[in-house]
Amino acid sequence: MDSVSRLSTSAERDWQTVSEGGPVRIAMIGLGWWTKQQAIPAVEASDLCETTVLVSSSAEKASSCASRSETIARGISYDEFHDGVAADAYDAVYVVTPNALHLPFVETAAELGKAVLCEKPIESTLDRAERLVAACDDADVPLMVAYRMQTEPAVRRMRELVQAERIGDPVQVHGHMSQQLLDLIPNPDQWRLDPELSGGATAIDIGMYPLNTTRFVLDDDPTAVSATVRADDELFEAVGDQHASFTLEFPTGVTAVCTVSNGAASASHLEVIGTDGSIRLDPAFAPWAQRELRVSNSESTASYAFEQVDQMTEEFDYFADRVLSGGAILPDGEHALVDMAVAEAIYESGDVGRRLEL
Repeated sequence: MDSVSRLSTSAERDWQTVSEGGPVRIAMIGLGWWTKQQAIPAVEASDLCETTVLVSSSAEKASSCASRSETIARGISYDEFHDGVAADAYDAVYVVTPNALHLPFVETAAELGKAVLCEKPIESTLDRAERLVAACDDADVPLMVAYRMQTEPAVRRMRELVQAERIGDPVQVHGHMSQQLLDLIPNPDQWRLDPELSGGATAIDIGMYPLNTTRFVLDDDPTAVSATVRADDELFEAVGDQHASFTLEFPTGVTAVCTVSNGAASASHLEVIGTDGSIRLDPAFAPWAQRELRVSNSESTASYAFEQVDQMTEEFDYFADRVLSGGAILPDGEHALVDMAVAEAIYESGDVGRRLEL
């Protein structure tokens, strides 16, 4: 188990290709709590990018947040953004509006020739997601989808060990994420509970974490899914999925069982069980938790605590690195469309009560 004992637990950026140039100037579109509390501070700590423009429902609201970073020069409204106002003040956009509003902002950004970092899920439906990806392809602008776990050092090491067969051949995966949404955001009128804006509250939202991270760690895509979804709280009845569980089948025979809930205690983990051992990341998905990776096989067992990193800073710097270098981006739009197809299949399977092939 020598390669496991030499496992790096540093925050070394094995993906980085540039160390200078830029910075990539970013316009942040949507000023909810995530943008203000997570994204703006993350970019302020960035090596390769900076926030220069904020975009919100009104220019006044956007301008009022400009003091959050000394690099922010402009605050503009959504309408002004679509009209191209301040387009010379940014090189790329970060879209963090409600899911069903991603498409129009990305279409405008593509028309303006701006690189795009779009939050997950990429849109509220597969059809709208396909239109979004096509807009970037047609305009030949870079598109990255914000799966921040793919630049998390602990997840990258987990993938490295699985791909190196240090637990043998993968057989099964267990993934879980849960939270009390209404404790985190105590607003019964929030957009996540509006099916027209969100596309779903749980499977399409926090379900992306075990789904996409499993795909990344296995470097494979599922071919079938079976699922159950339910809503216990009446506030979730319109979206229908306060709790969800789904089983993914992969071409190699691996099955992944994922459970997600917006009405349970905060917890997360991802575990891969192989023919000669297992590897478990716990906690897995919360951005503020220090991750521990536990690896065991027939020879030994070891645990590794990883240095805490700001996942959003890692994500933004990876995006800027690819924009500056012109290198290939993963996760790109085509990658995200697989998750959207799976999410739609999860809801359909939960509705019809049977396994569906993808």
